[in-house]
Amino acid sequence: MTRHGDDIDQTITPEVLLKAYACGIFPMAESADDPGLYWVEPERRGIIPLDGLTVSSRLARTVKSGRFEIRMDHDFDAVIDGCAAPAEGRHSTWINARIRRLYGALFRMGHCHTVEAWRDGRLVGGLYGVSLGGAFFGESMFHRETDASKVALVHLVARLATDGFRLLDTQFVTPHLATLGAVEVPRSRYQRLLDAALPVRAQWTPQPLEPATALATVSPRHA
Repeated sequence: MTRHGDDIDQTITPEVLLKAYACGIFPMAESADDPGLYWVEPERRGIIPLDGLTVSSRLARTVKSGRFEIRMDHDFDAVIDGCAAPAEGRHSTWINARIRRLYGALFRMGHCHTVEAWRDGRLVGGLYGVSLGGAFFGESMFHRETDASKVALVHLVARLATDGFRLLDTQFVTPHLATLGAVEVPRSRYQRLLDAALPVRAQWTPQPLEPATALATVSPRHA
């Protein structure tokens, strides 16, 4: 992983952030308490091919059951709170106050989006990311109930495929994402994929597909 600089200028704007994504880099913080940010450019980048999501038979049944109500762009603050909260295997977060402000501004500009899983009036899982042209850059995801974030991911991929997106960037490949079809590609290949996706005039639609339609759209490979 290439790390550019120890801190990003405090005057960074949402517009600068979008230009960074277009160049293949993104910001991170050391911790929630550290006010600084630094640019990251992985040597090997994680992506999920939009025709390569792996959905287990059990997950497919959960999606189809409608157990979770899916909402999009409904409650950004609650989603980023969920992503920043401690979880099993993660006692700290890189989401600091500057990250919250920057991505909140992108949300208001229409460049940051959420996919949210609700049950009984509670947000129980979800994810957020940045859209630019035909590329979607996944930032973080969380769950409070089993499969909630996975169902959100199925709906994300279905939405992206329906809306004409070409690239789903996951930044890195974790063991969890690998089970869902995420793969690593060299930086050079990622840049070619990004360059091909950016000119595409995809338009995010903040309306979830019906569960059965979402499953059919992602053409799931059953694990």
